[in-house]
Amino acid sequence: MEKNSKIYIAGHKGLVGSAILRLLKKEGYTNFVLRTHAELDLLDQKAVADFFQKEKPGYVFLAAARVGGIMANKTYPADFIYENLQVQNNVIHNAYIHKVKKLLFLGSSCIYPKMSPQPIKEEYLLTGALEQTNEAYAIAKIAGIRMAQSYNRQYGTNFISVMPTNLYGPNDNFDLESSHVLPALIRKFHNAKKEGRPDIELWGTGAAKREFLHVDDLAEAVVFLMKNYNDSEIINIGTGVDLSIKELAEIIKKIVRFEGEIRWDPTKPDGTPRKVLDISKINNLGWKHEIGLEEGIRLAYKWFLENFK
Repeated sequence: MEKNSKIYIAGHKGLVGSAILRLLKKEGYTNFVLRTHAELDLLDQKAVADFFQKEKPGYVFLAAARVGGIMANKTYPADFIYENLQVQNNVIHNAYIHKVKKLLFLGSSCIYPKMSPQPIKEEYLLTGALEQTNEAYAIAKIAGIRMAQSYNRQYGTNFISVMPTNLYGPNDNFDLESSHVLPALIRKFHNAKKEGRPDIELWGTGAAKREFLHVDDLAEAVVFLMKNYNDSEIINIGTGVDLSIKELAEIIKKIVRFEGEIRWDPTKPDGTPRKVLDISKINNLGWKHEIGLEEGIRLAYKWFLENFK
């Protein structure tokens, strides 16, 4: 990407898109074409076609998606599959029609089978059944990967697909009904501390293990791959290190300074038992994460305090 390349970031207000925009601005890129959801509804096929026809971006980061935690995925599976398929279809197809030089599609680690061997290698895709609680979202993301690969094969496009692990950081969703586990825990502990509660109840057993990557590290990886990776095969982005949700809760409890007890509700789902990515492929290309988990959570909590009352 040249510094004057026209760059479209779909979802530039969200967790991932805003991090990519921050980094590119820091690196000296200036020619952005950006639209909020109110300005461009990516579900609208004609509106997306008209946008690409008018703007003709050279590079596209497809970071727009409907996302959420276990509760949101369980409650709104139809919305998750329909909206994500529609957005992907519209953006990827128009990137081909209007001769975008390169497109980067943001997938998710939930595309992998529930009982994948650990750590999860890229080739484990479609080798087993998915985790049921987010199956609709995962199937949409898998369709996006296969669509990008199919357009490369048939039309010679340069569309790449990356699979990030669980993300957190500035502009995260802290809504308790729809957020992912890490921002939800920050908000729960913060609320419990603020209200002076003696304890806090958390879902599941706490035994499930997860890997977490600060979104600023993800942005570094994504821009690195946009510059250096031109293969149709998917590529994982993560830290390669996981911990239990119970351990995560204890770290957040300490950072928020909540003095009460944690009670676990084992009648609620844990989700996939363990999920940590094999990141040897991206490490071998020359990228590694820099922000440690505790440091990253402190940064995320600071952002939360500055933006939520």
